[in-house]
Amino acid sequence: MSRIYLSPPEVNGTDRASLLDAVDGGWIAPVGSDLDAFEAETAAVCGRAHGVGLASGTAGLHLVLRELGVGPGDEVLVSDLTFAASANAAVYCGATPVLVDADAATWQVSPDLLAEAIAARRAAGARVAAAVVVDLYGQCADYDRIVPLLADADVPLVEDAAEALGATYRDRPAGSFGEAGILSFNGNKIITTSGGGMVVTDDDHLAERCRFLATQAREPAVHYEHAEIGFNYRLSNLLAAFGRGQLADLDRRVARRTAINERYRAALADVAGISFMPDAGYGTPTWWLTCITIDPAVTGVDREQVRLALEAADIESRPTWKPMHLQPVFAEAPAFVDGTSAEIFERGLCLPSGSGLTDADQDRVIERLVDAVRR
Repeated sequence: MSRIYLSPPEVNGTDRASLLDAVDGGWIAPVGSDLDAFEAETAAVCGRAHGVGLASGTAGLHLVLRELGVGPGDEVLVSDLTFAASANAAVYCGATPVLVDADAATWQVSPDLLAEAIAARRAAGARVAAAVVVDLYGQCADYDRIVPLLADADVPLVEDAAEALGATYRDRPAGSFGEAGILSFNGNKIITTSGGGMVVTDDDHLAERCRFLATQAREPAVHYEHAEIGFNYRLSNLLAAFGRGQLADLDRRVARRTAINERYRAALADVAGISFMPDAGYGTPTWWLTCITIDPAVTGVDREQVRLALEAADIESRPTWKPMHLQPVFAEAPAFVDGTSAEIFERGLCLPSGSGLTDADQDRVIERLVDAVRR
């Protein structure tokens, strides 16, 4: 039996054809017509006016926070339950991340704790310069509550939609909230460019500045002229060409991950001690990864024992994100936590969820999982 991976890239003939067309057309240089088209097409999916293709989603977070004026001595509110990049970008700007716990009902950042964090940090004399809100595991945060809260506090919102391209919040697409949305095209995401990311925004100036800074801040001169420090963050035209083929297949990929999630839920519905990441009910998630929690008091086994049992059967699974406040590098960062993220991490497991997962392979995962829990 072949190994079952967590979320491997799915490649089809359209992707290959798009890439070869770019090669045959001579667009090997970093920029080109496919990059322009990929930016426009992705921005349209997100309901935005502009897209800026970059080497990673992390690069997008860095550039947007920098252009929002985040700098040394500032603080940036960041979802606690996330990948490290969401917090790292604040540090790149010289700022301190302020970590805000999840809401148990959605696993997304808690609006109540966001409000508490803003009030407490300002009372302590801090400048809260921005908020990075993560759409976790393909489900949007509760923007009906978050957007007015941050607007009233005059805190700019950056939507980290790295895991959520193709999701919706009510009638709006993921990536459409705040000053900018940030996307990731890493190899394990809904669509991939091998590596890459994008800033999507309605702000003409912000898009122009991100594009300028991402190309080493080169001034419009015949020679190489630089009046400020830039970064080598631009997405290549070849990767953009590959991404266009992937993007054209977005709806099917989201539908397939949704079907995988539904199939797991149906198969495990009667297994005591297993729960799923909640469906918030205010939008359509992508279910980038299907995540469960395992209650050892009921099952007699913990998350790690189950993960190792799956690994022994050559099935990759992974603990849910370790909260940022538990990461050694952020141990001293201000944190507004109530134990929700920590409990999700202690009990949470991500199951194989790639859009290329076959029913037969999913049956194998389910069989091994049930066996591990009921043994």
